[in-house]
Amino acid sequence: MITVKECYAQIGGDYEDVLRRLSDEARIKRFLAKFLQDSSYADLLLNTEQGNAPEAFRAAHSLKGICLNLGLSALAQSSSQLTEALRGCGEFSGTARELLERVTADYEKTVRYIKLLIEG
Repeated sequence: MITVKECYAQIGGDYEDVLRRLSDEARIKRFLAKFLQDSSYADLLLNTEQGNAPEAFRAAHSLKGICLNLGLSALAQSSSQLTEALRGCGEFSGTARELLERVTADYEKTVRYIKLLIEG
């Protein structure tokens, strides 16, 4: 079992910032559990697969915002970079595909540690 602080350390998050904003660890855990149910990442993958860059941009932007609110700094940064690569873009560049790989790695790591935290 890991603590909230350990979870944030493992995923490159900003524990102190999110604790300051959400007040207590129980609330943080509730919001992290909701993060696991959010469809932004799945929408990003689906729209990337379908070649729909504008919708992929929206999904990446949503993911970035959620991560910023929850102090998930590493995933927020990689999704922000992808968002910028997709901004106003009609198609996927090689750079966007590389950035998606980074988002995927960050997302999978984040989800793994949140599950460890939630499921104990």
